[in-house]
Amino acid sequence: MRLLSRLSVTVFRLAAFGSGLLTIAVFLMMLSFGWPLLTDGQFFTLLAGEWNPANGLFGIYPMVVGSISIAFLALLFSLPVSLGTSFVATVLAPPPVRRFVLGIIRFMAGVPTVIYGFVAVFMLVPFMREQITGGSGLNILTAAIVLAVLIAPTMIVFFVSGLKNVKPEYCLAVDALGARPVQKLIFLLIPQAWPSIVSGIIMGLGRAMGDTLISLMLAGNSIAIPASVSDSGRTLTAHIALVIAADFSSMEFKSIFACGLVLYIFTVIVVVALRWVSPGQDLRSI
Repeated sequence: MRLLSRLSVTVFRLAAFGSGLLTIAVFLMMLSFGWPLLTDGQFFTLLAGEWNPANGLFGIYPMVVGSISIAFLALLFSLPVSLGTSFVATVLAPPPVRRFVLGIIRFMAGVPTVIYGFVAVFMLVPFMREQITGGSGLNILTAAIVLAVLIAPTMIVFFVSGLKNVKPEYCLAVDALGARPVQKLIFLLIPQAWPSIVSGIIMGLGRAMGDTLISLMLAGNSIAIPASVSDSGRTLTAHIALVIAADFSSMEFKSIFACGLVLYIFTVIVVVALRWVSPGQDLRSI
């Protein structure tokens, strides 16, 4: 038994060590391929420049703006719905309804991203084109709406986990005082669960920034800097997918590794933010 336990610990440690090495290797690969565009102080020029390969310009600023616009707009749409759903699934609804809502959320989390995009192309895009934004209907607003649906299960899982992990003795004390569910939610659960709520928001934003297919299918993929939510845009992830599909040997291809570096840095910021917001929270239980 001891031998088996030691062997298991060794295997798990090797797996963790291998995962760390793989992460470092991916970063070094992106840095190596993107180095020609990062030398001589070109990194900030690259971030602030426009994308015009015909004139030798490989700036990714339009894609950075597109990624940030779609991600934050999706978060703005998804946050109220996710909070409300988590409140219903933990406090405000009877137990059968809570189980049903959580089952739907788990099902949504398992639906492939391409299904959301495919349905939106045939249902949401025509509606946006004819009733709201005009044009092709493929724009930042359309992509953000669908992306809001996509990231909602991620945030709801975090919110529900935090609300359910409030100490039982606190909940019993509030119940003994005769507090109504809404009072219990406002004065006990939300103040106690705020680290999980903030963690869910951060993870939702990270999920929105890292998604490729929704923006590729619905945002319009324009390389111009969007002036409003009704304009088409292109995200960093969609840009990487499109350039990889087009060319393999030019500077245009090498520039996508600069996009990868930006996304990598954003991922690091997300992880650090999660650890800083909830240093004592066991994220494995979520």
